[in-house]
Amino acid sequence: MGLLMVKTQVIAISGASGCGKTSLIKIVSDKLSCPYLLFDDYTDAHTYPDDMNAWLKAGVNLNEIKTPAFIGALETITLSSNAPYVFIEEPFGRCRAEISKYIDYVILLDVPLEVCLSRVITRNINTPHIDSLNAISKYLCAYDNHLHAIYSNVVEQVRQTCDLTVTGVLPLSKSADLVESWLVKVRISQS
Repeated sequence: MGLLMVKTQVIAISGASGCGKTSLIKIVSDKLSCPYLLFDDYTDAHTYPDDMNAWLKAGVNLNEIKTPAFIGALETITLSSNAPYVFIEEPFGRCRAEISKYIDYVILLDVPLEVCLSRVITRNINTPHIDSLNAISKYLCAYDNHLHAIYSNVVEQVRQTCDLTVTGVLPLSKSADLVESWLVKVRISQS
């Protein structure tokens, strides 16, 4: 009798900037000894549309976000991993055709946008660089101008196809426990 091979499942953690995707991925990956990829590590000048206002007015088509290096890294890590999961920070869940075929489950962190904004500002303050104050000011202008509406739209799009929604502001350890116990239930139901 041969050994049963279990496919490595790709778990996308999604949500608006500042919702806690990176922190959650790092803690859950560590607890489960699984690899992870972070979206922002694979973005470049060509990832997002040039004119975010026009993109917003046109309906926020998430297929216009391009991350070929991220997808290449995901293909590589998935093929080489013996872990039960690979966690990815994919803010857009299954809403981008170029990556949706790789994703087994999407977990949406549905945190109030005001909390997300506060976290982004705090992150910028706590990791100061030469132009921190100017960067915060520019971000707040963009947030008022278009980012708030884009984040709201994206979260709603992801909500339509996600498998688990973690709602509200929970301690990181509680969110990690919730995700871990949900993944155990999903694995058991597949057996």
